[in-house]
Amino acid sequence: MNDTLPNIDPELIDLPSADKLGLSGDLAHKPRILLLYGSNRERSFSRLLVREAARLLQSFGCETRIFDPSGLPLPDDAPDTHPKVRELRDLMLWSEGQVWCSPERHGAMSAVFKAQIDWVPLSLGAVRPTQGKTLAVMQVCGGSQSFNALNQMRVLGRWMRMITIPNQSSVPKAFLEFDEAGRMKPSAYYDRVVDVMEELVKFTLLTRGRGHYLVDRYSERKESAEALSSRVNQRSI
Repeated sequence: MNDTLPNIDPELIDLPSADKLGLSGDLAHKPRILLLYGSNRERSFSRLLVREAARLLQSFGCETRIFDPSGLPLPDDAPDTHPKVRELRDLMLWSEGQVWCSPERHGAMSAVFKAQIDWVPLSLGAVRPTQGKTLAVMQVCGGSQSFNALNQMRVLGRWMRMITIPNQSSVPKAFLEFDEAGRMKPSAYYDRVVDVMEELVKFTLLTRGRGHYLVDRYSERKESAEALSSRVNQRSI
């Protein structure tokens, strides 16, 4: 993947950092960002947009990984020991933030994208794989600009207990926005992608290592305490 950023004015880039956010003593490793896309086409514009996002995130000091959904079985159509399912779940646990990008099909996110999320339960043993992680959402459109997939992904992100950033990107007529090499052309749409990735890094820096505390719930602490009390006080095991 070509990591150059020909559409960026380096004089105008403000690299996010813990120091600028007033953070000190934070985790030493780079922010870990997982990127998901929603099409298996040979020339998938959601994949191309995710690759552009990954280049930007790397330039902002992040470590990125892109999950390839090709070969992922339909939810419940294979055991959760399937290699692609295990790969996806491992990446979910690895990440501190995520980027979701789906094409809009029939006014909704694609089945390819939704299947990836449906393979990720709200909890894996005692660990919630997405809770407290940051999330940025993007979509590509075959026609005029739309926000249907974005709105659905925001609902999905909330259901997965993620911290979804305010900004978002919708690229209309995506087939016009990428060159033959698969690079996004300079435009206001590209600038918005830069904005979204910059904001994602800032939110990730702010919340990394704190996400689980931010979404810690009284009702769940109460439920856990009651379960523990019931187990300790039972007369026989």
